[in-house]
Amino acid sequence: MATFLYRLGRFSYRRRKIVGAIWLALVVLFGVGASALSGPTQDSFEIPGTESQEAFDLLEERFPAANAEATSARVVFAAPEGETLADPGHHAAVSDVVAELSAAPQVAQVADPFQAGTVSDDGTIAYAQVNYTVGFVDLTDEAQQALFDAADSGREAGLRVEIGGEAATDAEFGGGTEFVGVAVAAVVLIITFGSLVAAGLPLLTAILGITIGISAITAATGFIDIGSETSTLALMIGLAVGIDYALFIVSRYRHELSAGRDGEEAAGRALGTAGSAVIFAGLTVMIAMAGLSVVNIPMLTEMGLAAALTVGMAVVIALSLLPALLGFAKHRILGGKIPGLKVRDPEADDGTVTMGRRWARFIARRPVPVLILAALGMLVLAAPVTDLRLGLPGEGSLSPETTQRQAHDLVVEGFGEGFNGPLTVVVDGAGSADAQAAMDTAVATLRSMDGVAQVSPPMVNETGDTAIVNVVPDTGPVSSETEDLVHQIREQGQVLTEQTGASVAVTGTTAINIDFSEKMSDALVPYLSLVVGLSLVLLMVVFRSLLVPVKAALGFLFTMGATFGAIVAVFQWGWLNGLLGIEQTGPIISMLPIFLIGVVFGLAMDYEVFLVTRMREEHVHGSGPTESVVTGFQHGARVVTAAAVIMISVFSGFIFSGEDVIMQIGLALAAAVAFDAFVVRMTIVPAVMALVGSRAWYLPRWLDRVLPNVDVEGEKLTRFLADEAEQHELEPVRG
Repeated sequence: MATFLYRLGRFSYRRRKIVGAIWLALVVLFGVGASALSGPTQDSFEIPGTESQEAFDLLEERFPAANAEATSARVVFAAPEGETLADPGHHAAVSDVVAELSAAPQVAQVADPFQAGTVSDDGTIAYAQVNYTVGFVDLTDEAQQALFDAADSGREAGLRVEIGGEAATDAEFGGGTEFVGVAVAAVVLIITFGSLVAAGLPLLTAILGITIGISAITAATGFIDIGSETSTLALMIGLAVGIDYALFIVSRYRHELSAGRDGEEAAGRALGTAGSAVIFAGLTVMIAMAGLSVVNIPMLTEMGLAAALTVGMAVVIALSLLPALLGFAKHRILGGKIPGLKVRDPEADDGTVTMGRRWARFIARRPVPVLILAALGMLVLAAPVTDLRLGLPGEGSLSPETTQRQAHDLVVEGFGEGFNGPLTVVVDGAGSADAQAAMDTAVATLRSMDGVAQVSPPMVNETGDTAIVNVVPDTGPVSSETEDLVHQIREQGQVLTEQTGASVAVTGTTAINIDFSEKMSDALVPYLSLVVGLSLVLLMVVFRSLLVPVKAALGFLFTMGATFGAIVAVFQWGWLNGLLGIEQTGPIISMLPIFLIGVVFGLAMDYEVFLVTRMREEHVHGSGPTESVVTGFQHGARVVTAAAVIMISVFSGFIFSGEDVIMQIGLALAAAVAFDAFVVRMTIVPAVMALVGSRAWYLPRWLDRVLPNVDVEGEKLTRFLADEAEQHELEPVRG
C-alpha cells in the first residue's frame, strides 16, 4: 500500500492541473446535482419495535381524521398579582387571544381554557392548547409569527403570556457554529505551521470535502427520505477529520522538503507514509459512524451513514487532491511565515530537544508510576458514571429566559409537574368481546393507580373499537417516577388483555422519550462491541500486533468512563454549575452516549494511528524499543496536539450556549478529546509502549500469515526506494 500511495502522490503532484480540474468539476457537478435533484427533507422520529411507536401507528390507522404527526403549542396565561383570569377584562383578553389563534394559518383547533377546564383552581393561571394541521417541519414562518403575535396581544391587554410546545421552537438555533470552528482551526494551524500557505491547505481540503459530502446528501433527498438533521453529524465529523488528515500529510510533506527532497519526491514520500495512516484512521471512523445503524433508529442510521460518506470523501481528497495542491504550492508551503512566529520542523532529526521529546523521555524513564497515576486519575474521574441516568430533557431544562421554560414553570405552578408530560393510553378493543366494557375497565384501572393525578374520559373512534385516554402523572416528564408509572401501566395492560382481550399501549411524547432512552441504553453494549471489535481487527492489521490494538481499545474505555463521569458530575450533581452557567441539574440526554462513542472513537483512533504508526515506523527501521517510542512520539506529538486543540476549542464554544442539550454535547466532546489526546494517547500509550518494549509488536506466526500485510509503516517503500536508487547508480555503468 505504501508503494502505491507513493506513486499516487507523485502522480497527483506531477499531474496537478488535471487532478485539480477533475476535483473542481466534481465540486460543480455535486453542487448542480444538489440544486437540481434535491427534494424536501422528511423528518420523522420513529423507534421501531417499541410499544409507543406501535401505539402511534395504531392511532394513525384508527383515527385517520386526526394528524398524529401534527405539531402543537401551549399558550399559558397568568393574571397580574392579586387578580384572577375570571375578572371580566382578563377573561375577554384570553378569549380574544383564542379567537386570534383560531384564525391563524395552519391552525386546526384551539381549546379555550374556560371551556376545556384548563384553568387553575385559584383562577390565576390557564392554558390554551393549539393544534396545527401540519408537522413542525412544514410549519410556515407566517403561522409561527401569528402564534407570537397572538401572545403579544395578550400581553398588551395586561396579562402575562408565555408559549410552550414544539411550534414555539426556534428552528434556526445553533446555526453558524461551524464557521467559529473553522476560525479556531485557522488560528491553531497558523501557530502550528507558522505559515499561511501551510495552514490554508488543510482548511481548504476539509471545506471541499464537506461541501461535496453535504451536496451528495442534499441530492439524495430527491430519491430517498432523509431528515433535515441528517447532515449535522456529517458536517461536524467531516470538518474534524478533514483537517486532521490533511494536517498530518502536510506536516510530513514539509519534513520531506526540509530534508532536501524535491517537491514531487516529497509528496510521494509524505503520502506513502502518512497516507497509509490516513486510510486506516478513516476506515476506523467510518466503521464507528456506519455502526450507528445497529441501534435500529432510522434517524441515527441516516446520520451515521451520511457521516461515513463524508469521512470517506475526506480520505479520498487527502490522498488525491492534497498532493496536487502541494504541487501548486511547491516550496511556498515553507514560506509565508508569520512575523515573530518561530516554528521548527517537528519531525526534524537535528538533535533539537523538543518539549515532546522531553515528555516522552520522562515517561520512558518512569513508565510504571506515570501509568499508575494516569490510570488512577481516569478511574477517579469515571467514578460518578455509576449514577448515570439517561433521558430526554424537555422545556424544563431550557434557559429560564426562554418563553418555553417560563410557560413550563407556570404550568407547574398552576397545575402540577405532570401536566407538562401527559401520557396517551390507547385501548384497542378490536379483539375484545365487549370493547366498551374493556375501555371502562381500563379507565377505572388507570384512575386507581398510584402516581396518577388525572384521567380524562375516553375519546372513542367512529367504529367504537379504539379509545384514547389521556393520563396526567403526579410527576414531571423526565422524573424516574413517571418512568415507573409508564411501566406499571404497561404491566396492568397485560393483565387487562388477559381479562378482556383488549390491548393497552402507552404513547405520547413522554412515553416515546422513555422508550427512546431505554433503546439507547440497550444499544450501548452491542454498539460498543461492534465498533471496538471491528476496529481491533483493523488495528491488528495496521500494527501487526496483539497488544497495541487491545491497549488502544482499553484506552478508549478509560476516555469514555472519565467523560461520562465528568458530565454526570456537572449536569446531574451540579458541580461547577455556577462557573458554566447551568441553571439546574437533570438527566443526561439519552442519545449522547451513542453519539459520543461514535465521534470520539473515530478521533481517538486517529490520534492512536498517527502516534503509534510513527513509533512502529522507527521500530521497523531499526531503532531500539525505548528510542522508537521517544522518537515516534516526538515526530507525531506536535500535530496531534494541534488537531486535539482545534477540536477542544470548537466543542468548548457550545458549553456556554445556554441550551442544556447543546451544553451537554459541547462539554462531553471537549472533555473526551482532552482526556483521550493528552492523558490516554500522549501519556498512557507511551508509558505502556516503553514498559513492554519490543513485546508490543509481538504477533503469532500463524496470525501473521493470515493477516494481510498493508505496510503502513513504509518498510516496503523504503526497500523500493533503495532498489530504485541502486538501479539509478548502475545505469551509467551499464551504458
